[in-house]
Amino acid sequence: MGHATLTTTEIYTRGDPTEKLDAMESIVPPHLRRGAFQPSDRLIALLKRPS
Repeated sequence: MGHATLTTTEIYTRGDPTEKLDAMESIVPPHLRRGAFQPSDRLIALLKRPS
């Protein structure tokens, strides 16, 4: 989240779970088109490497 300490992000965990669920359900995802991106073999190999 970009906060310097856990104390500054703690506020997000203290909210009412039903309010969070209502907020998430009210969001309408944008209509997305499939992109033309084609990953290179090098990128796929990098992503498949064990971390």
